[in-house]
Amino acid sequence: MESIVKDLQNFFTQGEKLETLIRVGLILFIGFVILNIIKSLIVKSIRQKASSQTVMITRKLIFYSGAFIILFMALREAGLDLNILLGTAGVAGIAIGFASQTSVSNIISGVFLMSEKTLEVDDIIQVGDKTGIVMSIDLLSVKIRTFSNTLIRIPNEKLINSEVTNITRFPIRRLDINLLIHFDENITRIKDLLLDLAEKNSFCLSNPEPLFVNNGYGEHGINIFFGVWFEKQDFLKLKNSILQEIQERFQEHGVHIPRQSLELYTRETGNDPIRSGT
Repeated sequence: MESIVKDLQNFFTQGEKLETLIRVGLILFIGFVILNIIKSLIVKSIRQKASSQTVMITRKLIFYSGAFIILFMALREAGLDLNILLGTAGVAGIAIGFASQTSVSNIISGVFLMSEKTLEVDDIIQVGDKTGIVMSIDLLSVKIRTFSNTLIRIPNEKLINSEVTNITRFPIRRLDINLLIHFDENITRIKDLLLDLAEKNSFCLSNPEPLFVNNGYGEHGINIFFGVWFEKQDFLKLKNSILQEIQERFQEHGVHIPRQSLELYTRETGNDPIRSGT
């Protein structure tokens, strides 16, 4: 390290080194200009065929590899003893390696994530109670932006050991709605109301068709499952509109949604129940 410092001091104190300084500056300037041109050409050539994730990783790989070569050439032109520099870097690398076992684990997990291709940049994913848009997939972590515009960094090791839901993996999705109706209601009438509602909603797809299922009798009423398909970008528009339309249509046609109640019996009242709504 002392030798490197002395080389730098000699380099800047000797007037005849001005020419070398200019050459070093030209190497850095021209090198990074050429690097950016090469990076742009390669990225442009693969952009249409590769995913956003692959393009981003390729861009970073080209830049860091090229920057290392350019800096190596500039230091050699400056007359620095690169053997000492590389030796110092090797010792530092060993020390850092012992202190960064978690980082190595994250890198290995990152390679698995990229090879599996379960998520890509711009996908909407859910990890635990966190939901957001994938901003970047790096070797150490995945960064997502939540819908409240906050950034969350999730280490790759944690991500690969967790259940990850990719909400926008496929172009269409199904919104599942569970309803509870009174025992006295006509199931056929309820089905016709819901299917007609889905047909008139501009965000519901007709293919695949909406799904209506009678899930049987529960403790407080009849359990109905109603599923409608939609394009993934219309999720919030569909959910807000169809839930409101179901409520309005049920009120319009007098469909009764039962209130769950609890009956309590006391010794003093005998068989007379005390009702409490929930």
